[in-house]
Amino acid sequence: MKKLLFILFIFVSLFSSCSEENSTSAENTTPPNKVLLLKVDYLTNTFQGGKETTYAENSNSFTISHQSVPAADFGNIKLKYDEINQILFDGNIVWMGLGQINYPQNMLAANQFQIVLTDDIIFPTTSFNHILPQPNLGNNYNQVWMAVQNLVKVRQYLISNPTGVVHLYLYTPSVGFGNPADWKWIILMKN
Repeated sequence: MKKLLFILFIFVSLFSSCSEENSTSAENTTPPNKVLLLKVDYLTNTFQGGKETTYAENSNSFTISHQSVPAADFGNIKLKYDEINQILFDGNIVWMGLGQINYPQNMLAANQFQIVLTDDIIFPTTSFNHILPQPNLGNNYNQVWMAVQNLVKVRQYLISNPTGVVHLYLYTPSVGFGNPADWKWIILMKN
């Protein structure tokens, strides 16, 4: 009888320590802080690629500020994730020329993103936030959104952060007599 009680005691002790360990690790697990950047062609509203970045610093909010140098000859735009002080986007702007995206580098091509196999259309529950809007361009955010709403990554972000704001920025690397064929929509989402 003592053996049976001893075995039962060890079993209960092991079970309770395992369940305490699991509940403690589950409570301390915070999902990683990720931002998804997507690029869409301005004229055709075609998805062209993007990049997902993971940050060590966590934040529940997602505020984007901008630092810009107007293009007298050469300009620049940087979009910054304020809460963790990280640059999300950095691009040159050239007067009567063509700038380039400096950050992020190594974006994945559009064909490297999985798409959903359903025909449903999903929109964010919150409105779009247009960073530095240019009202004379007749911005139609729904058309831009349609280019990416069928991506599995986008759906995952909408599920993990259903009240998250979708930020849009129209990157115009060519200004003056700029060519709209060079312009790109930059879409930013936080998980």
